Amino acid sequence: MKFTPGFLLFVALLLSISSVSPAMAQKDVFIKEYLERLETSRNYLVLVARSMPEEHYSFKATPASMSFEEHLMHITWAMDWHSQSLMDGRKARDWNTDMELQVDQKSKEEMIAKINETFDTTIAFISDFEVKRLEERLDYFGANRTKRQILLLLSDHITHHRAQMLVYLRLKGMKPPRYVLYQ
Repeated sequence: MKFTPGFLLFVALLLSISSVSPAMAQKDVFIKEYLERLETSRNYLVLVARSMPEEHYSFKATPASMSFEEHLMHITWAMDWHSQSLMDGRKARDWNTDMELQVDQKSKEEMIAKINETFDTTIAFISDFEVKRLEERLDYFGANRTKRQILLLLSDHITHHRAQMLVYLRLKGMKPPRYVLYQ
């Protein structure tokens, strides 16, 4: 039986797609699902931030604690550091001199705008991130982690600080926004 060059090319293409596609699809699914989660996380965080009256933004649960506004801006700082510096290699911002992602006399609306801007930048970065780079490993405070793990750590970090903000709302006698699933 004799096969034409076109038929052989077609069979080779089918074989190559079937051997590569499942691995690539799995990684693409991770990014897609992660971005969905991150967008939901943003919406919930902004809802929490809007729930606290501006006059209580400086509230601290204890003198040694971060204030409500410091938790909010710390989330922006961490998103920037995890994505732009840790995952992409940009030099980290100097916490002592760079005020862009710190409270630094910002109003409630300016902080919420900065949160949204940082989420936009982070989402754009992750959307364009080469999925094969998720396997790259780096040092994360003494632990050897993949960049996929770094993204999961970032989600945990956002949740950790937002949860403290929810407690602050309760301590000020307010009912926090209803929990949003899958964020």
